Amino acid sequence: MTNSILIIGPAWIGDMVMAQSLFKTLKLRYPEVQIDVLAPEWTFSLLKCMREVNQAIPTPLTHGQLHLATRYRLAKQLQKNTYDQVIVLQNSFKSALVPWFARIPKRTGWLGECRYFLLNDARRLDKTRYPRMVEQYVALGLEKGETLPEILPYPEFIVSPSARETTLSAFDLHLTQQPILGLGVGAAFGPSKRWPIQYFGEVAKQKLAQGWQVWLFGSEQDRSLTEVVMQMTQQQCSDFSGKTLLNQTLALLSCTSGVVTNDSGLMHMAAALNKPLIAIYGPTSPAFTPPLSNHATILKLNLACQPCFARVCPLKHHRCMTELSPAMVLSAMQTWDHPK
Repeated sequence: MTNSILIIGPAWIGDMVMAQSLFKTLKLRYPEVQIDVLAPEWTFSLLKCMREVNQAIPTPLTHGQLHLATRYRLAKQLQKNTYDQVIVLQNSFKSALVPWFARIPKRTGWLGECRYFLLNDARRLDKTRYPRMVEQYVALGLEKGETLPEILPYPEFIVSPSARETTLSAFDLHLTQQPILGLGVGAAFGPSKRWPIQYFGEVAKQKLAQGWQVWLFGSEQDRSLTEVVMQMTQQQCSDFSGKTLLNQTLALLSCTSGVVTNDSGLMHMAAALNKPLIAIYGPTSPAFTPPLSNHATILKLNLACQPCFARVCPLKHHRCMTELSPAMVLSAMQTWDHPK
């Protein structure tokens, strides 16, 4: 009987969102299981939205650090929790050290980076069998060789009314009957994943003219992009780029009537909130990390050079994005005109 499982969680927003499908799968198999997640503290806002998670445990380590002594101390602390199993979602050698130091009885993960001796339930990843990241995560929650469920449970975030009201108050916002469009203009991966900012501006102008509010989302690094949209719309949008914590972004997204976004962490958050969603793909592929939602529409051209997975267009034309027009996005949004 598996009573307690530790998850070594991913460090990217989208990956952590998709990890909830694993947590849901584990809860379906072992309803009484306690699931703890070891992850960077900044991801805790996501984990708080997941009812399956018992406890989020902060990792004192940053990406790329070895710090064996720190890992050993952390392992000794975790050992007190007497976990039955650990599932390592990260694929690095370092990420498997803490479970090994902690002597957790069953240590599950995909093989890679010479970490075979650290995992006693090591799996060899067959990407033809598990092409999507969510499938790779869920498979680690099953027995070795077991067939995936026909239907995978999708991520589903719950934002409390109090969290929503607190965030709205912090930004002096008052919801009206106007529908709200969220635009996710950034993508941490690199410029090739970003739909031209002028196109976002055109969509914003059209929806404002139709009586919508438009809210802009992004990081501090996206401020120069959202400023373009603000200029194109005579400052009629609400610009939250660089102004929100992750929990506030979630709360604001939960208020929207629909979202248009690049392939990004924000895309996965909107999908988990079950929002009508237009997900724009250029150099990356929805075959690997699609938005996990029945309310998502994927827009993507089928050029011979796609997907290249390059941070900057290697052919210097960026046609995968420039030829995907604002009209195509607006057309895909027609079902949003009378949101519930």
